[in-house]
Amino acid sequence: MDALPAEQQIVKSIGTSGQISLGKEFAGRKVLVENPEPGVWVIRTVTIIPDNERWLHQPSTAKKLDSALAWANQNLATASKRKTKSSA
Repeated sequence: MDALPAEQQIVKSIGTSGQISLGKEFAGRKVLVENPEPGVWVIRTVTIIPDNERWLHQPSTAKKLDSALAWANQNLATASKRKTKSSA
């Protein structure tokens, strides 16, 4: 999904229910609305990370995951000759 260029400005009207339409390309997205001063809003798209998954995004965890993935790529699994009940 391509966002609007930073320098592009569009005039929007706030509806009677207080809503602003940003366009269908942003439908369903989460946004952060900042109000740095009265009359100024900064709207940025965000990705929400659940609390119980936040540990996956810690630098130390990312390093361990990168190491594990590198090992897995260098040590590819092979088909085993495991005996099954039907072949015994």
